[in-house]
Amino acid sequence: MVQGGVSRSEQYVIRGGAASMANTDSFIDEVSEEVRRDRLYALMRRWGWIPILVVIAIVGGAAYFEWQNAQQRAQAEAFGDALLSALDNEDTQARVAALEAVDVPSAEAGIILALLAAGETANGEDRAGAAARLRAAAEAPGVARRYVDLALLKAEMLDPAPEAEARATLEALAAPGAPYSALAEEQLALMEVRAGDLDAGLDRLRAIERSAAATAGLQQRAAQLIVALESGAVLVDPPLDADPVDDAPVDEGAAEPGSDGLPEDAAPEDEAPEAVEAADGEGADGANLDGADVDDAPAGEDEE
Repeated sequence: MVQGGVSRSEQYVIRGGAASMANTDSFIDEVSEEVRRDRLYALMRRWGWIPILVVIAIVGGAAYFEWQNAQQRAQAEAFGDALLSALDNEDTQARVAALEAVDVPSAEAGIILALLAAGETANGEDRAGAAARLRAAAEAPGVARRYVDLALLKAEMLDPAPEAEARATLEALAAPGAPYSALAEEQLALMEVRAGDLDAGLDRLRAIERSAAATAGLQQRAAQLIVALESGAVLVDPPLDADPVDDAPVDEGAAEPGSDGLPEDAAPEDEAPEAVEAADGEGADGANLDGADVDDAPAGEDEE
C-alpha cells in the first residue's frame, strides 16, 4: 500500500535509519563525556595538590600572623606595665634604676625607654648624662628615623655638643622633610643669635614663622623672639647657681649681723631709750642753737 508516494516498507526503512542515527549520536555523546571526565581526573591527579597547598598556606599564614600579633601585643602590654611600675617610684634614682632594669622587646621600645630614662636623669640635674644616654640610644640599629631625630634633638637641647658638631647635627635634623625640621631650625636660630650673628638668626626665625611644617605654637614663639631681638633684647643663658640662697643680693645699707642676731651697730633693747634720749637732746640743742642765731640778729640791731 502506497501512502503519499512512499510505500510502507520504505517508511520502515526511514524510521529505522532515524532511530539508528539517534542511537549513534547518544553513544558518541556518552563517549565524549567519559573522555572529558577521564581528562579531568587526570588533571586533578596531576595538579590537584596545588590548590590544596594554596589553601593550606593561606590558612597557616593567617594563623601564624594572628599568633605573631598576639605575641607582640602581649610583649607591648608587658613592656608598658613595666614602664608604669618603674615610674611609680618616688625617688628619681629609683625610677632611673627601675627603667634600666626593664626588658626591651624591640629597638623602638629601647629608644622610648632611653627617652624616659633621659628625662628622669635630666630631672635629677644630670643633663650631660641624659644627653649621653640619648646619643647612645640614637646609634642603635633598626630604629625609625623619627625616634632617632627626636633623641638627637633633645640631646642637643639638654647638653649641646661643641659648636661645629652641634651645627652639623642640627643641619641634618633641619633637612626638608625631616620630622622635626622646624624645631631644629629654631635651635639653629638660637645658635646664630648666641654666636652674635643676629641677622642670620632673625632670617631663620622668619622662615620658621612662614613655614608650613611649624606648629602654631612654634610660629608664635618665633614671632615673639623676632620682636624681642629687634627691640634690642639680648639672649643670655645664665649658669645655674649652686646655692642661690648664698648669692642672694644683700641690702647695702644693712650691716652684718652680730652674734646676737642684731646688727653690730644696733643698740640692745635696754640701751635704746638712752640712745633715743641722747638723740633728742642733740636735736633739742640743735634747735636751740638755730633759734639763738635767729634771735641774735635782731638783738644786735637793737643794741646798735
